[in-house]
Amino acid sequence: MNNLETVKAIYQAFATGDVAFILGCLAESVEWDKWRDNFAQKAGVPYIQERNDIGGVAEFFGEVAKLGVKGARVTSLMEGGNKIAAEFEIEAERFGFEEEVHVWTFNDEGKVIGFRHYFDTAKHIEANDRVNMAT
Repeated sequence: MNNLETVKAIYQAFATGDVAFILGCLAESVEWDKWRDNFAQKAGVPYIQERNDIGGVAEFFGEVAKLGVKGARVTSLMEGGNKIAAEFEIEAERFGFEEEVHVWTFNDEGKVIGFRHYFDTAKHIEANDRVNMAT
């Protein structure tokens, strides 16, 4: 399976809840949402925190499960070198509708070594604050 096919399969697995398949596509030392200066991370949004291994990514999917995802779809995929970019739409009870870009980075063995979300951090900080105030 090439990198583009792997990303397509990952999104299909996300749609069916097959987290084990997704984790199997990752290198052990994957950099998940590694940012130098991300305001959502600084604000403690749990599903945007940096993860550095498969166990951490499993925790990420545990946080995503709490969002109340109503629907998600990839609207386009773009490939360049060892990177795949995906335009992605998601709707969740916690934050409503969101348009995102996901960037996947692969090693020479076809394993994911990096993943980053690009989205409206202010929306996610506000949603996280609402949840924290309610508890």
